[in-house]
Amino acid sequence: MTQSSPIKTDNPLLNLGFEIPFDRIKPEHAEPAVDTLIAKCREDLERAAKAPERQFAGFLQELDTLGQQLAAVQTVVGHLNGVISSDEWRAANEAILPKVSAFFTELGLHPGLWAAMKAYQQGADAQQLSSEWTRFLTLEVDAFRRNGADLGDAGKQRLTEINVSLAEITNQYGKNVMDGIKAYELYVGPERMAGVPQRLKDATAADAEAHGKAGMHRLTLHAPVYGPVITYADDRSLREELMRANNLVGVGEGRDNRELLPQILRLRRERAALLGFENFADLVTADRMSGSAQAAIQFEHDLEERTRPFFDEENRELLAYYRQKAGEGAPEMATWDASYWAEKLRQERYDFDAEVLRPYFPMEQVLSGMFEITRRVFGIKVKEAQAAGWHAEVKYYDIFNEAGEHIASFYTDWFPRDSKRGGAWMNALYTGGPREDGFAPHLGLMCGNLNPPSGDTPSLLSLGEVETVFHEFGHLLHHALARVPVQSLSGTKVAWDFVELPSQIMENWVWTPEGLELIAKHYQTGEGLPDALYQKMLAARNFRAGGMAMRQYSFATVDLALHVEYDEAQGDPLDFARTLMNRYTFLPLPESNFITQFGHLFSSPVGYAGGYYSYKWAEVLDADAFSRFENEGVFNRQTGREYVDKLLSRGGSVEPAQLYRDFMGRDPDPEALLRRSGLSKQ
Repeated sequence: MTQSSPIKTDNPLLNLGFEIPFDRIKPEHAEPAVDTLIAKCREDLERAAKAPERQFAGFLQELDTLGQQLAAVQTVVGHLNGVISSDEWRAANEAILPKVSAFFTELGLHPGLWAAMKAYQQGADAQQLSSEWTRFLTLEVDAFRRNGADLGDAGKQRLTEINVSLAEITNQYGKNVMDGIKAYELYVGPERMAGVPQRLKDATAADAEAHGKAGMHRLTLHAPVYGPVITYADDRSLREELMRANNLVGVGEGRDNRELLPQILRLRRERAALLGFENFADLVTADRMSGSAQAAIQFEHDLEERTRPFFDEENRELLAYYRQKAGEGAPEMATWDASYWAEKLRQERYDFDAEVLRPYFPMEQVLSGMFEITRRVFGIKVKEAQAAGWHAEVKYYDIFNEAGEHIASFYTDWFPRDSKRGGAWMNALYTGGPREDGFAPHLGLMCGNLNPPSGDTPSLLSLGEVETVFHEFGHLLHHALARVPVQSLSGTKVAWDFVELPSQIMENWVWTPEGLELIAKHYQTGEGLPDALYQKMLAARNFRAGGMAMRQYSFATVDLALHVEYDEAQGDPLDFARTLMNRYTFLPLPESNFITQFGHLFSSPVGYAGGYYSYKWAEVLDADAFSRFENEGVFNRQTGREYVDKLLSRGGSVEPAQLYRDFMGRDPDPEALLRRSGLSKQ
């Protein structure tokens, strides 16, 4: 693999490679490292642009690695700002964002490099390339053209300004969300915690005591607290209070995303128009499996039509149940009642409370069982190792293939804290490639906000949290098992509506008896999950599946509408989004502010904007692809080998539709998802 010459320096952010000294990286290192690397990248850029003068020797390898060291620094700084956030890390991140954005825009608009790329593509050497390098060149030329390489000087200048502004404004949006979650706390007495699972009562009581409020319970908006309270608390006013507080994240108090949303949408529209696209969603889908915003809209519409009858029936059923159980004189059912009464109905119908699963899912058992599943299916071995991390809770692991070769390593950071952003994610930190002694290992990370340990009780996961761990490990394996000679096409560097297939297919093993035998063991007795409990879990799997599906369709629809048809003439984007959401929501919150905290769409310049439909698109792929494992054996090593060899290891080096056909022997069957979800009448 091509490596740049090392820079002599004491700055740990320079010369980042497979080993990252997280214990030595400080906020003050960020801006000097970026300044140094931008200067070096400009030298590399000028050299690459002069490739025709040297008959293009090494040109594609230079193009592949151009700016990768700079991108690595941005990834590490952004990561640390997201997991150990402080005023210093925020300032460091904000200092480098416009510089990095401006450089990568400059790279994409460089006339000399653009001319060299076109000349190379038309020359004889390009006809002799391997399929991977041919695809890389084709995609690069397409991306340069799509991102403004043919613009005039004024257009290029405006595009640079737009890209820098989007980087800064979307970063502020994400910061406002994190601050809103961090700022909220509510102390309540034990009487208001009736109905809440005991393990959460204990954890919130301990948290309150640690904050000097002994005898109380400290509630926050972090998912491991918020979700169970909304679902289980008997105190209706508490559920309402917490839900209304959550609705105000990203609103007011100096962190108001309502002011940023119109700016982001306007800049995205202008960017798309400048680049010759009718709308922003068409711009972002141009290189994806869907190919256009209209195709994505039609995909969502078709699934929505199939799902709506189930959704409507579920809602009629829940409303009737509420009226029966709450009795005459009860208030009209509100949105903060839905999860609570749905859980009551589920428990009554299936004699199943999802909370009873937690003791069977201690974090360490889930991880060791998951690693054993991937050993049996994919032939890899995961071993805990040692490396400097960014927090005491961080762990580090090595991955080996069947031949015992070290192919990757990764960090984990699973629990919430005030200095950490919400959600769960995987990042690639270093992409390996061919070298004289084989293939250099990859490096990545997985982070989450899962139920933390409390006192002597270990981290006990919900079923949904177990699925989250498997999901992120699926992304990690996509990176770790890549064997592509072109770094820009390795691992997760694939079409955005294909990237969720490897993550979502992993979740299927959570539901198999063979998988549960390995991941589910009671944290006190070591007992496996009783079959009677497993059968109840299976029976309840698709309870209110229509509502869960419609929730995803609503997000995708709002996303596409905001990035296809919305403009300022239609008024406030918040009102526009609320009107749309009401078509998909059983009990809408009239003043819902959900797009003020929709980080997938607005906390980065592109992210999932115009592409949130990708989750359902990939669900269609994963439901269908897993049918091979169901038919041939969920631990079938040959099927696992083919999945890795024909799909997972090839990254973006082949068209995603072809990768799918290589593994399945046919195109995907959308009916598979509806059947799995219990939403098919066939």
